[in-house]
Amino acid sequence: MSEPAEQPLYLQRDQPQGVPPLALTGERTLPDVPEENYWYRRHLVVYEWIRERVGGLKVIDMACGEGYGSSVLGAAAGEVVGVDANPEAHEHARLRYTTGNVRFARDLVETFGEPADAVVFLQTIEHVRNPDEVLEHFKAIISESASPLVVVSTPNLLTLAPEGAEKSENPWHIKEYRPEEFRALCAAHFASVEVYGLFHARKLAVHELAIKKLGWDAIHKRLGITKRFYDRFTPAISAKDFILTTERPLEGALDFVAVCRP
Repeated sequence: MSEPAEQPLYLQRDQPQGVPPLALTGERTLPDVPEENYWYRRHLVVYEWIRERVGGLKVIDMACGEGYGSSVLGAAAGEVVGVDANPEAHEHARLRYTTGNVRFARDLVETFGEPADAVVFLQTIEHVRNPDEVLEHFKAIISESASPLVVVSTPNLLTLAPEGAEKSENPWHIKEYRPEEFRALCAAHFASVEVYGLFHARKLAVHELAIKKLGWDAIHKRLGITKRFYDRFTPAISAKDFILTTERPLEGALDFVAVCRP
């Protein structure tokens, strides 16, 4: 995510009447900020993937932030509760995304305990100091369900941080995980754990190849077209420019997505 700043650099554009725009601080991703579109789509594709697996279920979207993910899940789930402790994010989500089957609760992920079939916890476990307690809490929430499911995602330390580093420069992150660390964390609490990797696809795969093989980062700087190129390229990224799979080595993944069942 983007680095935090003392003064907000970006605000959400074109919000519905009566919905206050949120500022991009780096703590969470936001839709409706063109400069943030890469990160937003990178998160959105996972929500869309989960949506296909929670049809008719009651889902708790923990640390839901702005609320867009809860809305996505609500297109298939029987009921969705988006949970976030931040007052500004909660108010924004409540005003923008509440529908007949989607509602929002202002609470901590450690204490919200409403029973459900599924818990979704995306790109947040790297922010918490007590991941084992949090996962045990989620397991308790789904304990009475006939179709229990917990989905947890986190960025890959190996592709997020500089080579050899134990953590990226993101000040909001407490612990970033290698593939084996993340799998072991989830397996300590759930009997069944399947870990998917998120990778670039389509134009992002071409862009990644151009950087690695052709030195594109240096070329656009020499040509003086960096801002012009990315002002067009970044807003054009879509969820289709990412792929979730178990068929590639997790060491090269951008993010891990663990599908956990007790």
